[in-house]
Amino acid sequence: MPYTNEEQVLEALQAGDRPALRHIFDAHYEMVCQAIMRLVQDRSTSEDLAQEVFIRFWEKRAQIQIKTSLSAYLRRMAINEGLMYLRRQKRWGTDELEAGREAGAEVSGEDVLLQDELGQRVRLAIQQLPPRCRAVFQLSRYEELTYKEIADQLGISVKTVEHQMGKALRVLKERLRAYLHFFF
Repeated sequence: MPYTNEEQVLEALQAGDRPALRHIFDAHYEMVCQAIMRLVQDRSTSEDLAQEVFIRFWEKRAQIQIKTSLSAYLRRMAINEGLMYLRRQKRWGTDELEAGREAGAEVSGEDVLLQDELGQRVRLAIQQLPPRCRAVFQLSRYEELTYKEIADQLGISVKTVEHQMGKALRVLKERLRAYLHFFF
């Protein structure tokens, strides 16, 4: 059945229509893979995780309530899946070091420790941001949304997004100042 709009395909999906899932999969698979790929840096893994996203999407179809767009919803699912994978692999904050190892570059134990510590400090600093500030930062930096998209998603003005983003960057710069000289 040809679907003429997003609402129609979502209705069909929620009614258990497998061709609707195929339609969504075909239209969004590559975007989901790319969102995951930015995090895990491995094509095969990103493809596996993308399939998990669509399996979970199908399993939760009856509860799905999309407030933005289907694309934004699937991107968020993809990013969450990628982050869960990274947590399971304990790779968060060490991607660059592993890429260097794979390329044959020499990486010292001190570099590994510094990178791990910086990753932990960054995560902690982000978690300590005020909730709205943290949400704006994460949507901008991890989901790569524009300020307009962030404003729409959070129901705030673009000016508020700009203010919150500036605040987040100032706070992170201050909290991470002691570590920045190791990398720049």
